[in-house]
Amino acid sequence: MPTFTAPDGTTLAYHLRGDGVPLVCLPGGPMRASAYLGDLGGLSARRRLVLLDLRGTGASGVPEDPATYRCDRQVDDVEALHAHLGLETIDLLAHSAAGDLALLYAARYPRRVRSLTLVTARARALGVEFTPGHRREAAAPRKGEPWYEEAYGSYEAIWSGTATDADFDAAAPFFHGRWDAAARAHDAATVEQTNEPAAEAYASPGAFDPPATRAALAALTAPALLLAGELDGGPRPHVAEAIAGLLPDATLVVQQGAAHYPWLDAPAAFTRTVTAFLDAPGRNRVRVNGPAAKPG
Repeated sequence: MPTFTAPDGTTLAYHLRGDGVPLVCLPGGPMRASAYLGDLGGLSARRRLVLLDLRGTGASGVPEDPATYRCDRQVDDVEALHAHLGLETIDLLAHSAAGDLALLYAARYPRRVRSLTLVTARARALGVEFTPGHRREAAAPRKGEPWYEEAYGSYEAIWSGTATDADFDAAAPFFHGRWDAAARAHDAATVEQTNEPAAEAYASPGAFDPPATRAALAALTAPALLLAGELDGGPRPHVAEAIAGLLPDATLVVQQGAAHYPWLDAPAAFTRTVTAFLDAPGRNRVRVNGPAAKPG
């Protein structure tokens, strides 16, 4: 397992899956270890996934200063990984809460980003919030599901701020397009993967300055893919469309039948969409800064 050192001396780890042009992947949660991303529905067959364990998660070290868990402070970690890989530009994929981290990185280092793939991603960095109303919109079409009645009260408790651990467990079906054996196994495996204190600090005051970030992203020439799930409550497809409208060159794709983990709900559709975006003409070569072209 390869590691590198962040500017503050924290040892950070990443995991490599597959072969091909590197795709740097930032996990959500916030502050969940990257293991839950797996091989992103088979995307590792087309790209070499570089799965970063954010500080204090997975195999990465715990920082001396807990304030460095704040999202904007972790931009330095992504830049340290970029330098470690020896790449001039990177293809960057972010899931869920990591959308904020990817957007802040792109705002600070627009010339470092070759493409930006935001998968069911947050955009508080741009001033976009997901509301309880959005969550209810996503829940409404699922009333016919056999688990709905038992899960809905817990789902509401999450967005009202009164949820217990049991509520998060009970509401899990809403985050998956299909509540089948694969979804259950995935949900069970991720229970212990989140650093809860770090998650509380991730979006703490000072993390985001939306006007400044929107202004900085006006210089972003890299194309962006916004991949939303038809059944996801965060973001709803219309919210993902609004996020796309804040980026200079963005494409929105809504994956039908998918919720918050589209690579689990329909792996082939997910891989096909992301691969088509990454392999578009002019995006199938990666530039490097010299001999350190291969990650690891």
